[in-house]
Amino acid sequence: MQNTDVAIIGGGLAGSIAAAMLGRAGIKAVLVDPFPSYPPDFRCEKLGSSQIALLSKTGLAEHTLPAATLDGEVWEARFGHVVARKPSDQHGIMYDTLVNTIRTAIPADIPVVHARVTGIATSADRQKITLSDGDEISARLVVLANGLSVALRDMLGLERPVISPCHSITIGFDVAPVGREAFDFPALTYWPKRSSDRLAYMTLFPIGSAMRANVPVYRQMDDPWLREFRRAPEATMRALMPNLQGMMGDFAVVGPVKIRPADLYVTQGHRQAGVVLVGDAFATSCPAAGTGTDKVFTDVAQLCTVYIPNWLATGGMGAEKIAAFYDDPIKTSCDARSLAKAHHLRSLTLSNSLAWRAQRWARFVVRLGLGTLLAIRKRLGVRSASQRSAVPPQPHFDAATR
Repeated sequence: MQNTDVAIIGGGLAGSIAAAMLGRAGIKAVLVDPFPSYPPDFRCEKLGSSQIALLSKTGLAEHTLPAATLDGEVWEARFGHVVARKPSDQHGIMYDTLVNTIRTAIPADIPVVHARVTGIATSADRQKITLSDGDEISARLVVLANGLSVALRDMLGLERPVISPCHSITIGFDVAPVGREAFDFPALTYWPKRSSDRLAYMTLFPIGSAMRANVPVYRQMDDPWLREFRRAPEATMRALMPNLQGMMGDFAVVGPVKIRPADLYVTQGHRQAGVVLVGDAFATSCPAAGTGTDKVFTDVAQLCTVYIPNWLATGGMGAEKIAAFYDDPIKTSCDARSLAKAHHLRSLTLSNSLAWRAQRWARFVVRLGLGTLLAIRKRLGVRSASQRSAVPPQPHFDAATR
């Protein structure tokens, strides 16, 4: 029987950050995950400025970002036209690289057990975890960070009613230019012209030397369109996005095409003694809305900096302690924003009511105006720099010469 204060089940993004944060804070913890190295998984593939700000609160941003690729500039296209070219600080990184990089920040005195959890018994005092290798762990608190896994959910009597089945489907793949070394753009985001296309947007961004594509759509998994995309991705993309060829030139999809559906759910029956859920183990988000890492970083930062130290300072681990985390205003606000953004983006993409059509056109006009302003400022800046460089240098006299 291994004894610890906190047992973290699941070594994905949430679990690995929790292990690193608790270890750095000097809190005894054990991380349980069957994979010595996190395997390739089609999930989060880039971090924006808001996610980086949240990651900084965990103390792991400086450790993580060197493994990512900064785009520097993004071209924005709406209705088949490039409307803006603006500075960008998005960092592309494959999910397994992100997780494995964070794992290297886990202090050496935090044991990482490579096994599956086959049993769990919870109480208001201590929790017992049974592993697939026959070992057991006794902990004051269990942090459940095992994502979409259902086995422990059933053991603990948790329920996950689906709020929106197959809310979105995200397609991921690499693209490469044909007949030249690189694309003209550092990164590109393309918003659709027609709601009938059921396309949220397409985003192209660099990861290392590759150009990665993420294409969220609103369809069902049995839609023949998905099979056609797998069969002929380049032709399907050109048909879906007018003038894409003019922006990208000749291109080819390289490597596998990965397709990931996403259901939206929020766990029920979770206010239990001795166990707390974070990330997807508690509630899912829509990948198209890009709020998954917001939720993970917020959950883990609040849990590890505010609640776990306070919980461990007093005896017991009753349900009333655990409930305080779920009622945390920062967490609940983040969860609400994530859910609202998921539904807003879907309606903005699919709805043909006058109000939603007006929103789409308003976004086009605003982005076009901002893009034009940025272009004018850039040209004026270049012209001003040219004029300054054309002025002959003035003679310099030091005090001795005067």
